[in-house]
Amino acid sequence: MSPQEIIEKALDLSTADDTVVIVDETSSANLRFAGNTLTTNGVTRSSQLTVISIAGRGVGVVSRAAVRPEQLADIVAAADHAAEDAQPSEDARPLIEGARSADWDAAPEPTSIGVFGAFAPALGEAFAAAEAGGRRLYGFAEQVVTTTFIGTSTGTRLRHTQPTGRFELNAKSPDMKRSAWAGVATRDFSDVDVATLDASLARRLEWAKNRIDLPAGRYETLLPPTAVADLMIYLYWTAGARDALEGRTVFSRPGGGTRVGDTLSPLPVRLYSDPAVPGIECAPFVVAHSSSRQSSVFDNGLSLAPTDWIADGALAHLLQTRHSAELTGLPVTPATDNLIMTGPEGGRSLEEMIASTERGLLLTCLWYIREVDPQSLLLTGLTRDGVYLVENGEVVGEVNNFRFNESPVDLLGRLTEVGAAEQTLPREWNDYFTRTVMPAIRVPDFNMSTVSQAS
Repeated sequence: MSPQEIIEKALDLSTADDTVVIVDETSSANLRFAGNTLTTNGVTRSSQLTVISIAGRGVGVVSRAAVRPEQLADIVAAADHAAEDAQPSEDARPLIEGARSADWDAAPEPTSIGVFGAFAPALGEAFAAAEAGGRRLYGFAEQVVTTTFIGTSTGTRLRHTQPTGRFELNAKSPDMKRSAWAGVATRDFSDVDVATLDASLARRLEWAKNRIDLPAGRYETLLPPTAVADLMIYLYWTAGARDALEGRTVFSRPGGGTRVGDTLSPLPVRLYSDPAVPGIECAPFVVAHSSSRQSSVFDNGLSLAPTDWIADGALAHLLQTRHSAELTGLPVTPATDNLIMTGPEGGRSLEEMIASTERGLLLTCLWYIREVDPQSLLLTGLTRDGVYLVENGEVVGEVNNFRFNESPVDLLGRLTEVGAAEQTLPREWNDYFTRTVMPAIRVPDFNMSTVSQAS
């Protein structure tokens, strides 16, 4: 059965008041390599069925992988039964009606190993260059293509095909004491320049030949786009309107309400999502397999529009379901699967920012980020794969790793420069969120709380 046939059959089998059926058809292709040698490659396919039954205000959700046609009736019956037994859902709202994708009837779009047709030879050339230069390259390349189909008892028939590609490249010295990392996000690998990435890692390994030990403290610090992405993604994930309204987060107003409208940065920073941004396109409608404090199954199929989370340095919106929007009195602004940050026009490149630095640290990426205090959004984590000392506009060597303690919200208020925005791959969160466009930033007093022994 096709995904569309499964949906129609499941809707027909359900005896619930209303039903939402989601089918995710996923295929992936990958290459993995170590020590300048390709080690594995492969292609996989999978299918996931989610049936959401609604009885009155009760909701039952059953999700299964690789469902055979003869199993469908039992799955639907289980969801219907769970809805009948469920407590009333506070987010219950009428389902979205009638939206239909023009390509609803088309088959899922799989990937194949052919996506690496031009990329793989370039990777081989990088292996040869690394071998000649005394470097060892490690990493992987992966493309995952998921076609999501949503059908509801109120007539919604929507589909979206989402290609998600990522490439991580780690270069090490022969003695394994020096390490450098780079990563890129891509839709189809046609825009990945392996040679340029390898050359940038070779330069960083050269920087690391001069080792400088520094104590913990506050340093002027340049954070590249990948590190900024990891911090802003965490800010985004915690920007739920319901939690803010209930006084749980940094976005809660003392005394009650949310901080929407408050200035977070003296610079005209913009943080926003837009499903149509070229290169990081994503689903233009809500896909909710289950309800949470930031999502609602009743909102499945709700159209997504460009949304400013921070505009001109001020908090503009929070993540809202239709239910939380009624509680807060704010517009309905559901989560979107991409994130863009920009600063003032004319932002400089990271290289230009380095050249104008009298003395400061240049980070590569952040790692093992964890929340310490939700009320201030204080995060802790480690630096990784290269922290460099910049003096008089030049990188003079590599310093030791640090543990940091910083709040991304507090950082916004202390920024002294926001560079040019570019598409980037977050290091910490790229298993979950890859579609980001971020700038490099300059922070005058980034808190390196302790020296880390990580290497």
